Amino acid sequence: MTAIKICGITSNEALISAGQLALDYAGFMMWPRSPRALSLDQAAFLSVAAPAELQIVGVFVNPSNEELEAALSAASFDLIQLHGDEDPRRVAEIRSRFKVPVIKALRIATAEDLEPLASFEQVADLLLFDTKVDPKISVLPGGTGLSFDWQILAGRKFKRPWMLSGGLNADNVGRALSILKPDAVDVSSGVEDRPGVKNITKIKEFVQAVRITRTAVPQSS
Repeated sequence: MTAIKICGITSNEALISAGQLALDYAGFMMWPRSPRALSLDQAAFLSVAAPAELQIVGVFVNPSNEELEAALSAASFDLIQLHGDEDPRRVAEIRSRFKVPVIKALRIATAEDLEPLASFEQVADLLLFDTKVDPKISVLPGGTGLSFDWQILAGRKFKRPWMLSGGLNADNVGRALSILKPDAVDVSSGVEDRPGVKNITKIKEFVQAVRITRTAVPQSS
């Protein structure tokens, strides 16, 4: 079964929808420069309001220990997602220090971007593959609405559970799942009207597309 993560949630309405649709993960963006960023107070409020079965992911970009301590004290995060330039040593340090499972994002443009993978497989609980974007196009580390060549990951086996991200939406997620067999898919801009404003209808269409595809296509281990 392909799990589903909606990232960049900023409203109680979107959070309730995620719970009603029995989604698996909700991502709270804690990087202040993101158009989807939450304050500590907002993250605290939404984490309390979240359905119990929905795992809340705090998304950070090159966070300091102080930033993580403040966020984890304010909100109830089930996982930490590191979406910056954190190296394997830093990932291991955060995982050990804060005793919270870690998702490490790797940004992909070519097969060469997978070279650090083995080191991250040793220290992260989950891997997330997102699109590597030219800084001239966007300075955002994720949520750009752009996809990478999924064939780069085709046929590969990983030592950790992994998520596919990067430009997914209801129209293309079926094709992505016909090429790859990720443990989860992660969507943000693909279910928005504009950055930070989730569209409930688009969320429902995305979920339906994933569930139809995973029913129709046998999931290999």
